[in-house]
Amino acid sequence: MAIEDLTDFELRLLKWISASNFVEVAWSTKRAAEAFKVEEREVYEALAALTFKVRDNIQIFYDDGAIRITASDPAPP
Repeated sequence: MAIEDLTDFELRLLKWISASNFVEVAWSTKRAAEAFKVEEREVYEALAALTFKVRDNIQIFYDDGAIRITASDPAPP
């Protein structure tokens, strides 16, 4: 799969993650949901989809008691 396969929300979330520092600052699904004005479930679903659709662009890991996420800026479709 590729960037072209992402939904609008998935693409916006990926770009937001790549522009943010969720390695030094722990990830918060609640804050992401508030920022995008969606339900937390939608954020979880989008993150899961990103790890499948663009697995080379995103890394999610657990460190120091919190989820950390890093992503590379997606190339334009």
